[in-house]
Amino acid sequence: MTKRLLLKNLRLMGDTSADIAIESGRFLQIAPSIAPQPDDIIEDCEGALALSGLIDGHTHLDKTLWGMDWHPHAQGKSLQQMIDTERALRHELDMDAKRQSARQVALSLSQGTTAIRSHVDIDTDHGLRLFEGVAETRAHYADVMQIEIVAFPQSGMMIREGTTELMDQALSDGADIVGGLDPCGIDRDPKGQLDAVFGLAEKHGKPVDIHLHEPGEMGAFSLDLILDRTEALAMQGKITVSHAFCLGMQDHARVSDLLDRIAALDVSLATTAPASRPVPSVAACRERGIPICAGNDGIRDTWTPYGNADMLERAMLVGLRNNFRADVEVTWALDTCTVDAARIMGLKDYGLEVGNRADLVLVDVGALSEAVTLRPARRLVISAGQIVARNGQTVSKWQAA
Repeated sequence: MTKRLLLKNLRLMGDTSADIAIESGRFLQIAPSIAPQPDDIIEDCEGALALSGLIDGHTHLDKTLWGMDWHPHAQGKSLQQMIDTERALRHELDMDAKRQSARQVALSLSQGTTAIRSHVDIDTDHGLRLFEGVAETRAHYADVMQIEIVAFPQSGMMIREGTTELMDQALSDGADIVGGLDPCGIDRDPKGQLDAVFGLAEKHGKPVDIHLHEPGEMGAFSLDLILDRTEALAMQGKITVSHAFCLGMQDHARVSDLLDRIAALDVSLATTAPASRPVPSVAACRERGIPICAGNDGIRDTWTPYGNADMLERAMLVGLRNNFRADVEVTWALDTCTVDAARIMGLKDYGLEVGNRADLVLVDVGALSEAVTLRPARRLVISAGQIVARNGQTVSKWQAA
């Protein structure tokens, strides 16, 4: 029988002082003081602030170059150039999807992330190889990291014959979510791509997460088509639109109408808060009850040399991009990496409450807003009741090669 883990002297989300008892991977008891039992494993938290496990709601585990020799970053600026460059470099570099995804998962654990939604490329160059590698990582880390896999047609569907069939197979083999990408800008066949995406979702009974980089009115047109299908197929609560740069355009009346419709259809959004693109307003989403999560997107890959898997840093970037300054606003940024992301991923037993899965991060700061702005080393990370990292380092059991 696993011994009970007793955390003494912590502060729940920066507020109430408490002790927490954890057993069988769940929060067993939360109280101002809990008496130790003879066999308890006791951790004195010394007044550290306790956060719920962090969540990366949008990343690409199959793409990272983390742990590999530095590769000069020289791809073009357009989306199509980036896609083409990545596809070519996958053949030139030793980008083993199983090894690289495990490295990113181990890094994420060290930073306090306990759940990940990852888009994984499905295309006719690589078949299901990338999906299979990430699926092996998902299985290996299943005890301590909740991973959702999106079957993602990075290179297009209509323009690459055979991709839809590969997507179908990936979903049969265990992919959790149907992905899509820029129906106008990449496939130049919005009806064809969206019919295929929603057809696969209906066939497999799975949700949808679509990358929508398309700007301005083109993106708004594609978004309307996505919302039309959401309504027609009664898929409320099962659709996420990632990036949604069109929701940052200057036509505020058009954006407001789109947001109202998104709220009515219970569609979710995901953002990476990039500095170079317009983004959806987190405050406008909160006003309407639209869940919006954040993600690291690519981490040191062929698309970008940046990234370290730190979701507190991503919360800071969300705060900066949305001009959040007051403490309450900074906590809204943190929500995109915690409660809103959990809602989007459907993690029903999430949060610091008795009976929930015991995912917790300790940091030595005084307030939630300080955790976001200072981004201290993670003193302790617990996932499903197991200690997986200390002082920013993943414990040996969960390190990757």
